[in-house]
Amino acid sequence: MVLEQKDYSGMLETAIVSARLAGQRAMEEIEYTKVSIKNDRELVTQTDANCQKIIIDRIKENYPDHGFVCEEGEAGKLFKQPPRGGERLWWVIDPIDGTNNFAHGLLLFTVSVAVVYEGEPIVGVIFEPATESMYWAVKDGEAQLNGRKITASEKALDGFSSVGLDSHFEEGVPGWTREIIRLTRFRNLGTTALQLAYVAKGSLDGTIANTPKLWDIAAGVLIAERAGAKVTDWAGQKIFPVDLDVYEGGYFPTVTANRKVHGQIMDMMKASSE
Repeated sequence: MVLEQKDYSGMLETAIVSARLAGQRAMEEIEYTKVSIKNDRELVTQTDANCQKIIIDRIKENYPDHGFVCEEGEAGKLFKQPPRGGERLWWVIDPIDGTNNFAHGLLLFTVSVAVVYEGEPIVGVIFEPATESMYWAVKDGEAQLNGRKITASEKALDGFSSVGLDSHFEEGVPGWTREIIRLTRFRNLGTTALQLAYVAKGSLDGTIANTPKLWDIAAGVLIAERAGAKVTDWAGQKIFPVDLDVYEGGYFPTVTANRKVHGQIMDMMKASSE
């Protein structure tokens, strides 16, 4: 299967429209959504399910044979529907990234929609409803925010650098986090996708995630890389390709940063482990 520019354009348009529709629904429901706990460790709202349905239904109007990997499935599990026919294209969806924020009425949340082909993201969209900010990129294209090209920062770490730092360290806080805290003005926005988008536009010089799942990063990794940032796992290896046929919700510890900062963070991690 050979994808052409019109294929990318069509999928991008569908991703943008579906993300915007879901984001608008989320803004309408934020004050009265029903909140519960899934897997004894995560909040989930009724709006998560509502928004996911909006996205999937919109995509199926144009791409009924494509597959889906989404956060909200039955009994706290992921939703997974393999592609049908010869088009091995998967839509990877997080209907609300930042559910804990959303459940508490905080406006820091996003809708993340990606298309994955041969294990690699080829279309990525992140929508921040509260600010009407639409980030997107396609394979080999420019990263954009509301139609304007964006690029990652180029400066090294200093006392004014902003670096995103995860809050989920279930096995203890690694020693290198102290260096990040000491050297930078670290941030945790509560949404991995938004922090990846902020690296792409240069608002964050880097961001480190400990427990993101595929739907948290699929769109953001593509957008950040197309903006010139570097993305690896904590060992410095590539995140993608990922075999979606066997993916069941595992974590992808991730370092995303401009080229200078990525090297500095990796050096901190290495020094801490020695």
